[in-house]
Amino acid sequence: MQAHPHVKILGTGHAVPEKILTNADLEQMVDTSDQWIIERTGIRTRHIAAPGTGVALLAAAAARNALRDADLEPQDIDLIIVGTVSGDYKFPATACLVQQQLGLERAAAFDVSAACSGFLYSLRLAESLIRTGDFRHALVIGAEVLSSQVDWSDRNTCTLFGDGAGAAVVGPSSDGRGILAMHLASDGRHSQLLINPGCGSANPPSPDNLHLHTIRMEGREVFRHAVAAMCDGLDKVLAKSGARLEDIDLLIPHQANLRIIQAVGKKAGIGEEKVYVNVDRFGNTSAASIPIAIDEARRMGHITSGQLVAAVTFGAGFTWAAGLIRF
Repeated sequence: MQAHPHVKILGTGHAVPEKILTNADLEQMVDTSDQWIIERTGIRTRHIAAPGTGVALLAAAAARNALRDADLEPQDIDLIIVGTVSGDYKFPATACLVQQQLGLERAAAFDVSAACSGFLYSLRLAESLIRTGDFRHALVIGAEVLSSQVDWSDRNTCTLFGDGAGAAVVGPSSDGRGILAMHLASDGRHSQLLINPGCGSANPPSPDNLHLHTIRMEGREVFRHAVAAMCDGLDKVLAKSGARLEDIDLLIPHQANLRIIQAVGKKAGIGEEKVYVNVDRFGNTSAASIPIAIDEARRMGHITSGQLVAAVTFGAGFTWAAGLIRF
């Protein structure tokens, strides 16, 4: 097959559960208040999947919306990559379940586990594989049902997370637009600061360790590393592409916490009017955060053809990533 010099996003879509959990609802569940949550996180509502809802269902719904936006059929897809840490099962991969739901037969499908960085890690892989010419059209999905991993008695974490999925269809570009630069990084020294220690081979499920099977986080340390890492990622993609900070039309940071988002914008030197925020309505949807924000920003007219968009993210591992995209 012919190699392709550039890869671009052809369409986007997202899907979230119908149920909305408000701060007032959380006041009835745990020792917290609407004011406490807003002051510390900026989050007012988040979407929560019904019990027993697998993440593949949301991922497939987002994928269908992205395919419709790209004016492509499922049969046009020959690669599916899903970034998630809340797959339906330990195996098979969620991407294979999405493949089944979409009725695809010939696509390669696999998952990427990079927590909140999962979508940008997956996008980088898809870009590389398409550029070789081995694949033409890929579905890149970030999807999470983190409500299934939350300790609803821990006010420091249960207020943060929401469920959802975002998807992008990517393919070869002949007009010079598309993914201009990407940067992936990680630092495993800090892996214990944001972790779900249960369900893996180190702590397989048992009646004695169910308390391990929920998210644990050292919030202050995560905050400090997140801001520095996302700004570093932005610097790296600007240097790789030759673009300048003032060339960026919109910055889409990972929607983890409003204070982190504001700190990233300030440290990077980007005005608030150029920083996209929807964490107040979705909470932290981990790998789904960036693709949900990209799709919503496009549909609301905040991203238009020709604009330069930077996306930066940070997640457990620690992992972080950045991308610079000409739409």
